[in-house]
Amino acid sequence: MNRSTLDLWVGFFVAAGIVALGFLSLKVGTMDTTTAGATYQLQAKFDNIGGLKPRAPIKSAGVVVGRVTDIRFDSKDYIAVVTMAIDSRYQFPRDTFATINTSGMLGDQYIGFEVGGDPEMFKSGDTIKKTQSAVVLEKLISQFMFNKASEGTEKK
Repeated sequence: MNRSTLDLWVGFFVAAGIVALGFLSLKVGTMDTTTAGATYQLQAKFDNIGGLKPRAPIKSAGVVVGRVTDIRFDSKDYIAVVTMAIDSRYQFPRDTFATINTSGMLGDQYIGFEVGGDPEMFKSGDTIKKTQSAVVLEKLISQFMFNKASEGTEKK
């Protein structure tokens, strides 16, 4: 094999490696370009969103059905308003419950939809009324420690 053919093959494999790294970085960065279809907008209000970020997934039954598009603070009610883009293939009843969940013990946060039984479905621009805020691990630990400390003082 002559030198120019060898250089051509090396260049081909380097280019293929760069394309593969680009694809993986998009997947890891949740920049999913395969679901760029039609969506409809929903909003939900939470007291505490924890570490939820824009582009976080929205899952129902473990399947990604949408993405968080915007998070803003409502200074009138002092709550977080989360705007979501839901894939138009998936319709949800108006009594769907939105919760902020964590993947694993210390993983990324996402919004989970627990589907209700209302025959009427959400329309674009609707607000989800039933929500559950993020569970903050530090609060749980401090409550546990405070309860244990108070049990110790009651026994004395």
